[in-house]
Amino acid sequence: MLYPRVSLYALMLAAAGIPLYIHLPRFAAVNLGIGLGVIGAVLLLIRLVDLVQDPLIGWAIDRWPGGQLLFAALAALGLAVGFPLLFTLSEGASVASLVAILILLFSAYSLGTILLYGRSATLAKTPTPSELMTLAAYREGGQLTGVILAASAPALFVAFGAQAQGYPAFGLFLGLIAILTFVLTAPIWRRAPITGQALTLAGLGDAGALRLLVLALINSLPVAITSTLFLFFVEDRLQLPGMAGPLLILFFLSAGASVPLWARLSNRIGPKQTLMIAMPLSIAAFVSAATLSTGSLAGFALICIASGAALGADMVVLPAMFSVALTRAGLNASAAFGIWSFAGKLGLALAAFFTLPLLERSGFTPGQANSAEALRTLNLAYAILPCILKLGAFGMVLTLPTEVSAK
Repeated sequence: MLYPRVSLYALMLAAAGIPLYIHLPRFAAVNLGIGLGVIGAVLLLIRLVDLVQDPLIGWAIDRWPGGQLLFAALAALGLAVGFPLLFTLSEGASVASLVAILILLFSAYSLGTILLYGRSATLAKTPTPSELMTLAAYREGGQLTGVILAASAPALFVAFGAQAQGYPAFGLFLGLIAILTFVLTAPIWRRAPITGQALTLAGLGDAGALRLLVLALINSLPVAITSTLFLFFVEDRLQLPGMAGPLLILFFLSAGASVPLWARLSNRIGPKQTLMIAMPLSIAAFVSAATLSTGSLAGFALICIASGAALGADMVVLPAMFSVALTRAGLNASAAFGIWSFAGKLGLALAAFFTLPLLERSGFTPGQANSAEALRTLNLAYAILPCILKLGAFGMVLTLPTEVSAK
C-alpha cells in the first residue's frame, strides 16, 4: 500500500493546485469583480512570499526529519480550512481578504508538495534510479487523477444544482478531500526518513542539479501561461462555452495515460532522450493552437491530447532526474525541492503578472464581446509566446551531458 498512498497524497495536492492555477483567475475576475491587472499583481505578491517561504519549508523538513507526520498534517489542515474560505468569497470581498486566504492556501500547498517530493528517497522502496522513476510514475499518476477530479468537480456541482457556479460546494469538497487524505496516508509519514548532507550551491552544481533547476524554471513558463489563460482561450477566443471543463479533463486524461509510458521509456533509453521526444510534441501543439479558427472543437481536442501527453513527460521525468541527482550526491532533498517548488511557482506568477495586464491593456474582458485586437493578443499570449519559451527549454535539454541523464 506504500505507492497507492503516495498517489493519494499527490491526488490531494493536485486537486488543490488546479483551482489555484486554473480556476482562480476567472473566479476572481467574474465572481469577485477584480481586475485582471490586480489579479496578476496579487499572484506575483504571493510568489514573493514563496521566494522566502519555500526554501525555508524545505530547510525545516530537513532540520526536523522526525516531524514528517506533523508537516503532512499541517499541509492538509491548511487546505481543509483555506478552500472553503476562498470559494465562499463573494463580489465586494476585499483584496486583502483574498491575499490572506491565498497565502494560507499556497503555504499549505507548498508544505505538502515539498514534503512529498523531498522525501522521494524515503518513500521509494529502494533509493535507486529505477525505483525513483517508478515512485515518480505513481506520484504523477495520482496528481493527474486529482487534476481531473478538480477540473470536473465545479461543473458537476452546477449540474446538481449548486449555486455561484458551483464554487462554494467545490471549496467544501476540497476541504473534505484534504482531511480524508491525511487520515488514509498517515502511515507513509511514519517511515524512517533518509537524509543526506546539508545543501549548498556548490553541492547543487557538482551534482548537476543546478542546471536542472534552471531548466525546470524555463520549462514551467509555457505550461504556466497556458494554464493561466486556458479558460479565456476556450471560452473567449474559440467561443466554445461550456467546453472548457471537458477539454481540460481530456488534456489531463492524456497526460495521465502517458505517464507510465514515459516512465518506462525513460528507464529504457534515458530521461534526456525521452524529453527530446516529448518536447517537440508540445511545440507542435502550441503552433497548431495559434492557427485555430473560432469554434474549432475537434482541432483543439486533438491539441489537448498531444499537449497533455507532452506534459506527462515533463511531470514524471524532470523531478525524477532531480531526485536521482540529489540522491547520488548524498544531498538533503527537501531543501532542494523547496527551491524547485519555488521555481515552478515563480513561472506561474510571471505568467500571470505579464500576460494578464497585457490582455487588460488590449481591451480584453472575460465573458464579454472582445475586439479583434484583444483576441489576437490572447492568441499571441496563449500559443506563440509559450512556443518560443518551449523552444528555449528544448535547447537546454539538448545541451545536457549524456551522463546527467544516464548516471
